[in-house]
Amino acid sequence: MRILIAILAATFAFSGRGAAEPISFFRVEGVEYDDTITVPEDVLGFGVGEHPVRHDLMVRYLTEIAGQSDRIHVETIGYSHERRPIQFFVVTSPDNHARIDEIREAHLAQLDPGSQPGDGPAIIWMNYGVHGAESAGMDAAIPLLYHYAAAQGEEIEQTLNDAVILITAIFNPDGHARRVNHVETLGATTRVTNPEHEQHNLWTEARTNHYWFDLNRQWLLQTQPESIAWMEQWHRWKPQVSADFHEMGTESTFYFHPGEPLRRNPLIPERARELTQGIATHHIDFLDGEGRLYTTEEGFDNFYVGKGSTYPQVNGSLGILFEIGAARGGLIEADRGIVSHADNVRTHFRTSLTTVSGSLAQRDDIAAYQRQFFADSLAAARDDAVRGYVFSAEDDPARLNMFVDLMNRHDIDVYEAGREIVADGRTYAPGEAYVIPVEQAQYTMLRAAFDQPTEFEENIFYDVSGWTLPLAYDLEFAPLNTMNAGMLGDPVMAGPLAQPAPPESSYGYILRWSDYYAPRSLYRLLDADLRVRVATQATTINTHDGLVEFGPGTVFVPFQGQDASREHIHQLVSTIAEEDGVAVYSAASGSTPDNTPDLGDGAGFRAVDRPEVLVLFEDGLSRYDTGEVWHQLDHRMHMPVTLRRKSDLGGIDWSRYTHLIIVGGNADLGSAQERVEQWVREEGGTIIAMRSSARRVQRDFLMGDGARASMSGNDRNAAPDRRDYSRMATDDAEHVIGGAIFEGDLDVSHPIGFGYSDRFIPLHRNTTLTLERPTRDPFAVVVEYADDPLLAGYASQRRQDEIGGTPAVIAQRLGRGSVILFADNPTFRATFRGTERMFMNAVFLSGLINRSFGDY
Repeated sequence: MRILIAILAATFAFSGRGAAEPISFFRVEGVEYDDTITVPEDVLGFGVGEHPVRHDLMVRYLTEIAGQSDRIHVETIGYSHERRPIQFFVVTSPDNHARIDEIREAHLAQLDPGSQPGDGPAIIWMNYGVHGAESAGMDAAIPLLYHYAAAQGEEIEQTLNDAVILITAIFNPDGHARRVNHVETLGATTRVTNPEHEQHNLWTEARTNHYWFDLNRQWLLQTQPESIAWMEQWHRWKPQVSADFHEMGTESTFYFHPGEPLRRNPLIPERARELTQGIATHHIDFLDGEGRLYTTEEGFDNFYVGKGSTYPQVNGSLGILFEIGAARGGLIEADRGIVSHADNVRTHFRTSLTTVSGSLAQRDDIAAYQRQFFADSLAAARDDAVRGYVFSAEDDPARLNMFVDLMNRHDIDVYEAGREIVADGRTYAPGEAYVIPVEQAQYTMLRAAFDQPTEFEENIFYDVSGWTLPLAYDLEFAPLNTMNAGMLGDPVMAGPLAQPAPPESSYGYILRWSDYYAPRSLYRLLDADLRVRVATQATTINTHDGLVEFGPGTVFVPFQGQDASREHIHQLVSTIAEEDGVAVYSAASGSTPDNTPDLGDGAGFRAVDRPEVLVLFEDGLSRYDTGEVWHQLDHRMHMPVTLRRKSDLGGIDWSRYTHLIIVGGNADLGSAQERVEQWVREEGGTIIAMRSSARRVQRDFLMGDGARASMSGNDRNAAPDRRDYSRMATDDAEHVIGGAIFEGDLDVSHPIGFGYSDRFIPLHRNTTLTLERPTRDPFAVVVEYADDPLLAGYASQRRQDEIGGTPAVIAQRLGRGSVILFADNPTFRATFRGTERMFMNAVFLSGLINRSFGDY
């Protein structure tokens, strides 16, 4: 076997199907190429496939050939977190380039159902490298753009005259850079094809962006700079076809849409599948001609609208996913033979060409489909009993502005509430609420964002099944059955959140805790070594605006006891108002009305300290969860975060930290557990644990041996009924929770509930575990799942019954410290704005949690 592998490896290395390939390997047979266009190896210093292509080299090469060709225009549309440019290429004929704005505007105009059909070029989108570890999905842009710059002849001229091809060369520059570093660091003079070689083990770390976000879930959520950049261009063009190139497990072959027939979002027309099948015949012709293995209607779904191949399909485009068995480090053994990176790049390149040829072969039908999609969408909107949605976010303009911004990015029209609106028993006031009418071109996308599906034809999901965005943002919202005159005010776009600076005070300053960025402001104050006190209950304070009611969590910055001058404090709170958008009030007196604590009341206003946060990662902990916590604290709240591998806790100076965060996964702390428990009990540390880690921490830190045994025991008395093996996938999925949204009841009087206006709280849920109810502390359950908890997404009735009424969030004292448990991930994909507040309360307000001394 080893001799055979060596022979195969040598064959791939020298036969023209190997790791190091000049451009001749990728050129299309029978096509002449312009020799004045620079070939990749002249800039890279090697053939595509010999080494990973560094991002700066790819940018340099692609920019150079764009400058050599009048067929290609390139611009930088954004930057990654690590400041790497994201390049966007427009490829078409020189004549089309001369009137490119006219072509784009005419294309968009003819999508209006009241307009005449256009006859402009087909608009085709190609994106490469959304997952940094999937190297063929990045490097394929190199031969593709070379081909469009250098290919000669009538066929290429006709193609470029008939199409505008939009190419984002690297969706994920930071993940791509990690992949390059990994492969090069572990590379060797002699290729190692053994899959066990560490060079081939790069999937999760390099897959994601800087904060470890899976960017292929960002088409809907739009929280990362990379996705914000490309989505602006996508809607600026509204392409007719949108192709997305990936890699999958090495043992897999090659996959392309239309995908699994039964796993299609009901908002996607069946006609989209038919047209995608028509394009697929062009891929099949190429693949059959080379005797390649592939599959096209198995394994992948079109349900979650936040993926690069599904989002286009609820926006009038044909979304096409391509997946190829990964070559990992570049050359790797598989049961089907040696898998070569260069060969994978070539396959993605050639199916990029067949995507264009297949689209042009159905050019008129696809254009008619896109026009009909928007016409049907508008007709469905007019027939919908729901005429619109009204929404607000009480005392939190930042969260409201974020949601408006998200709707704007999805090209959904939003309006100010033109008058007072009463819906579902709630009054929405003008100036505080917005309205989205359903009768608009983006009706289908609006449905995708607002619908609350709970029943599904098939319950196997590649990703989450519930993503209702107003629930994720914890908005007060309601459908409107009528759209009367005056309801719609002016159109609104998200804008800066700056608040006016407060007048100078003689007593101190007040910050409202309900504002989304209030934790960022509080950290600014604490980091400036100011003494800060936080309200433990609702109060009314005499301010420069008169008597103002404030909720629990309100921040008070007194002048007494500060080392900083009053002028410096005023400058700092003015910066907070401008940059954080947090409302700041000048306190006029320390005296408050009857029945509310005065500002000097030590129980009503308690001191808080600056948090020092340690976040564990790796060694069985979810990298996605870690990245979401890191992003929330660092990127959004501007707080320093110490990241540490879970297996490397020896030698830690625990006295430095106030909070330890353990995300979902294996929370076994091993030999460090005893020291961590001492840190909590004796030194006042706080543990915040999520998902499965919350259950482990509850067992290890809060429960006795008997309770631990009951948690780990299983009832094996009843054997399950026999089932056919063929039903395994469907039956196993029956009780899996498909990323659903559950309803919780939040104790807003608890410090973890400070800043909320009501007890209703939507929670993202994608685990089946439950937390045990504390037996001696009835005040420890901060959030409890509703008895009938499902709001959106899939969860079997059995799981709903198991979870309903159980704790979702627990906060208990342990010695001098605290343990805070989240059954779910409160920072899920940086999108669940409501639960993010609870997480920030756990970071800043854990010291306010009192111990119960009652005998319950």
